[in-house]
Amino acid sequence: MPLFFKSDMNLENFFDENNKVAIAFSGGVDSAYLLYMAKKCGADVRAYYAKSAFQPQFEYEDAVRFAKEQDVRLKIVYPDVLASTCIINNTEKRCYYCKRMMLEAISMRARRDGYTVLLDGTNASDVVADRPGMQALKEWRVRSPLRECGLTKDAIRRLSHEAGLFTWDKPAYACLATRIRTGEMITRDKLEATEQAEAYLANLGFRNFRVRRVGDIALLQFTPSDTKRFLEQKDVIVTVLGRYYQEVIMDEKVQRDE
Repeated sequence: MPLFFKSDMNLENFFDENNKVAIAFSGGVDSAYLLYMAKKCGADVRAYYAKSAFQPQFEYEDAVRFAKEQDVRLKIVYPDVLASTCIINNTEKRCYYCKRMMLEAISMRARRDGYTVLLDGTNASDVVADRPGMQALKEWRVRSPLRECGLTKDAIRRLSHEAGLFTWDKPAYACLATRIRTGEMITRDKLEATEQAEAYLANLGFRNFRVRRVGDIALLQFTPSDTKRFLEQKDVIVTVLGRYYQEVIMDEKVQRDE
């Protein structure tokens, strides 16, 4: 079960007490709502986006668009994840090492800019045991106001919709490295293949899906409704994705939530 914080604090109270903050901003649902609320509450806020080989182009574009719409300054940092053997060896601690590198890059830049309080978008629905990167948050003293205020993912989506934020219904997205099986070396070619394959499927209208990589095989994971769509276009999809993988198959054991 998720671990929820029980607190009387709300985001308005939080930003009254912390009125100059930097936000580790991904362009996703959670950090977007946090950025919106910081701006709405009158905080001196700056957003920092870590652009690496693990982030697809559309996430960067969403981050730039959202920051512009909210009239918030966005700074880009460039952690070189592929230069770290701890990361590319892809052990069970990969996420921790990656998160630590990202937060270090953001924190150092934010401090140079005069921002000593760093926030992230972890929410009250996130299960600590499932997020190895949580240790890095503690090490860099990153605060998670959404979690501290007991805001769940569903609540954040609802509030984002009410606020008219385009991010409100973005599908959950994990970085490109998560598509490569643990223990298998991460390379730029594999990451680029994943990004191209998923971009192609997204352009066809698929939403909540994954293209997992096992060796040179692509394992496609869809929601039940998208499974039917895939079967109707299977031959064409397999041909196109065959540019990046030796074999393309649907993972019938895994069905993603609608």
